[in-house]
Amino acid sequence: MRKVFLVAVCGMLFISSCQKSSAPSDENLADESSSAPTQRNCAAQEVLEEQIKADPTLRQRMDGIESFIQRIAADPVNSRLLPSGIIEIPVVVNVLYKTPAQNISTEQIQSQIDVLNQDFSATNSDYSAPSVFQSVLSGDIRIRFVLDAVIRLKVKVSSWPINDAMKKSSKGGIDPTSPTTKLNFWVCNLTSGYLGYAQFPGGNASTDGVVIDDNAFGTIGNLFPDYNKGRTATHEVGHWMNLRHIWGDANCGNDLVGDTPLHNAANFGCPAEGHLSTCTGTPLEMWMNYMDYTDDKCMFMFTAGQKVRMQTAFALGGPRNSFAQP
Repeated sequence: MRKVFLVAVCGMLFISSCQKSSAPSDENLADESSSAPTQRNCAAQEVLEEQIKADPTLRQRMDGIESFIQRIAADPVNSRLLPSGIIEIPVVVNVLYKTPAQNISTEQIQSQIDVLNQDFSATNSDYSAPSVFQSVLSGDIRIRFVLDAVIRLKVKVSSWPINDAMKKSSKGGIDPTSPTTKLNFWVCNLTSGYLGYAQFPGGNASTDGVVIDDNAFGTIGNLFPDYNKGRTATHEVGHWMNLRHIWGDANCGNDLVGDTPLHNAANFGCPAEGHLSTCTGTPLEMWMNYMDYTDDKCMFMFTAGQKVRMQTAFALGGPRNSFAQP
């Protein structure tokens, strides 16, 4: 069904950021109001280049991680290196707010944790796939999330750019808490129309974690209508666990997973059933995959190959192994 795993592709590895519809892009501080986005978009390459400029060794580290992931995943003997039980990840939610509406409730935060646990255990009520994809459904990924702490900070910033300032107290944000053993979220109002972004394994620990717009976090509260089921966080945590966009960020690109069909590009909204790719063989596209860009209500599955890739990140010697320790 799919792509040859080439480590040479690893030069394309990136720090992902998922973007809403167009909005002012060259202001550090945006208007406090957030209009509902018309589609999910991404500025991955832009963010990658900025990360590499700041840390020229980043690409080498990510290439090394990809080599490890492919080697472990390719040889069944290496399965002994994978965690044997369910991985429980403590979550710290850092809330940065200027207005009362941005200071999201604990109930809204817990609703997001609940969605992550459902999506990563395949117990979400909409978990399914067309018949052609039934054989590659992930099942339980054996990763759970537990709310460890909520840290709140009232700020003067109306909206945050995607330069990691919200992750740094020196820039008016909140430093991450124990980022090698706890998954940090930063929930804030994002500028330039972004829904969120995640740091892949290999980046600096001082900025590791996931950023989500306060209007796309959880299932209750003041949420964008098309992004009100918590799937922005599911998508971004997938990146944090080393998943790529399903279309490989290129026309008929490689997402480094063997059981996902070739996509010519991202899908938006809710495509019609039977939507075909324009890539070689015109395969049926898996637009319901969490790593596409469809609306929240239209993404509801990972594949078995994506499961292996995520679990391998936590393997002995893997980039997220510190989270798998007792």
